[in-house]
Amino acid sequence: MNAGEALEAARSFAFATLTERLGDGGLVVIAPHPDDESLACGGLIAEAHAEGRPVRVVIVSDGTGSHPASKTYPRARLRELREHEAVEAVGELGLEPGQQVVFLRLPDRFVPSDGARAEKAIARIVKCVEEVGARALFVTWRHDPHCDHQASYRIARAVQRQLPSLRLYEYTVWGSTLPATTPVEPVNSGFRIWIEQRLTRKRRAIAAHRSQTTDLINDDPNGFRLTDSDLARFDLPYESFFESV
Repeated sequence: MNAGEALEAARSFAFATLTERLGDGGLVVIAPHPDDESLACGGLIAEAHAEGRPVRVVIVSDGTGSHPASKTYPRARLRELREHEAVEAVGELGLEPGQQVVFLRLPDRFVPSDGARAEKAIARIVKCVEEVGARALFVTWRHDPHCDHQASYRIARAVQRQLPSLRLYEYTVWGSTLPATTPVEPVNSGFRIWIEQRLTRKRRAIAAHRSQTTDLINDDPNGFRLTDSDLARFDLPYESFFESV
């Protein structure tokens, strides 16, 4: 299978409710960077909250790789800003940020998937799963073309190995930027969730990440910013998830 075929499959998955996929359990969303949770899972998180499901959002990296040359936002200040934005974003989705978002603060662009720091991250996510009685983890697609996204998938897979009854789902952030002919592992199953009624919340959550969507940080010519076309890819009435088997 190639990337084009996998992404087309994701756009064609049958719709399912969270009850059909998770029963009455909670869920944990693993986001490599502050904003990934809102871009690809904002509707999922808002829907889970509306249903009264316990949710944890785990932000893996410290987010400081987005504007590394900024003088006005050196590393410590940038981390603080991006965490503040994430707290505001999950609040827009209905969560209590102080209780329901966890920051692992691994180094942006250098998230490890093995070694002591990775093991500590795995243990913290296992604890999150146990705290909310999660039936599923949601994490970035193993083929998403960013090293931190791939490392986050490997961390999630390690969590699942410790908790074999846990279902693992993968979401795409940058998958559509892969050449369509890129070989990928076969997609066996997945689902879409209809989020039209949660889209306003999702848009507000994305907009809360001002450092990524505006010129708030304007002194790094190579700094990251989501373009209008980037944002349009996530402004849909549904979200898609591959099931990891």
